[in-house]
Amino acid sequence: LQVTVMRTLKLTVAYDGTAYAGFQRQSRFPAIQNVLEEVLSRLCGEPVQVTGSGRTDAGVHALGQVVSFTTAGRIPTERLVRALNAFLPGDIRALAAEETAPGFNARKDICWKEYRYVAQYTPVPDPFTRNYVWQLDEEPDLRRLQAAAACLLGTHDFGGFQSTGSAPVKTLFTSRWDAGGSVGVGSGRLPCLVYTVVGDGFVYHMVRNLVWSMLQVGLGRKPLVALEEELRLPRGAFENRPAPAQGLYLARVGYTPERPE
Repeated sequence: LQVTVMRTLKLTVAYDGTAYAGFQRQSRFPAIQNVLEEVLSRLCGEPVQVTGSGRTDAGVHALGQVVSFTTAGRIPTERLVRALNAFLPGDIRALAAEETAPGFNARKDICWKEYRYVAQYTPVPDPFTRNYVWQLDEEPDLRRLQAAAACLLGTHDFGGFQSTGSAPVKTLFTSRWDAGGSVGVGSGRLPCLVYTVVGDGFVYHMVRNLVWSMLQVGLGRKPLVALEEELRLPRGAFENRPAPAQGLYLARVGYTPERPE
């Protein structure tokens, strides 16, 4: 008599989202979830459905997306990463796999998430970075951006910065802009501005909407006090729009209260 042993696995993946219609499974367009489930089903010898820690939009990238799934498949956990990468396309890579306690859910068990947004002042558009940064034709003031980011710290009702949805009260533990490294090729390499945000949750388009508003402050198009006032206003009460998808990265996901610096 063969006993079926079900395992709950946690998988960390990175991907370039340029060619995909987001993470969530799609019927008409390629999505990250479709590809992962197809390859995992092949390796496990049975249909596999994964739960992602977040539903990144079309064109958004991930440095550390986490998915969970259960399987009776016998492939050893320690061989799963190498096996996955042998079949996954080059723009999706498995980074780590581990067996977890039964019932673990990559979405419901989250304690915090970290996103990063990358912007770059490119007076001449760079064809090599267009899928990975927001190319700006004006140079923002870093000190203004840093002041704008600091006013977002703490618990706020971010209803004015969500495109749709509910439950907009969230807490941001980290919110900062840094002058990061450079991207591009040869003598055309230009420095980037990187926004890092860590919070207990994010509503739809929240990070991209916040980035757009902060850039208006950084470019001198509106004062910092206007952004502070917008934190108290409902959706639709002020001009706002999402920053381009290609500059956004889901960086890390945490399942314990300890948060990154």
